[in-house]
Amino acid sequence: MIRYSQGFRMQAVKVIESGELCAHQVQLKYDIKGTDTVLRWVRQFGSGKYGKVIRVEKANEVNEAARLRSQLRQAKEVLADAHMELALEKAFLEVACEQMGQTTEAFRKKHAGRRRTMRSK
Repeated sequence: MIRYSQGFRMQAVKVIESGELCAHQVQLKYDIKGTDTVLRWVRQFGSGKYGKVIRVEKANEVNEAARLRSQLRQAKEVLADAHMELALEKAFLEVACEQMGQTTEAFRKKHAGRRRTMRSK
């Protein structure tokens, strides 16, 4: 097993972060055996800029995320309203059936297959 000094590790990280060589080239140049060793050193001793993903967006793309979040919120509100309407219709049906002296199951069987039509007032 080969042990590398902390100074050696930090020097290797400096070479990588300066852009002189990439992690794989440092591994080959100094004959470092582990394939992930150099990258682990960079994560451990580096400044954090090597390998960092930077996202570049156009102005309209920045607003796109906010627009999509707004659309999602509106869709959730509409869905919640629909669930509320359905719950009210079920409750109304139960009350109406109770007043008619009929069970909701019997009412549904009797009126199954009929189309709902809008009646004018």
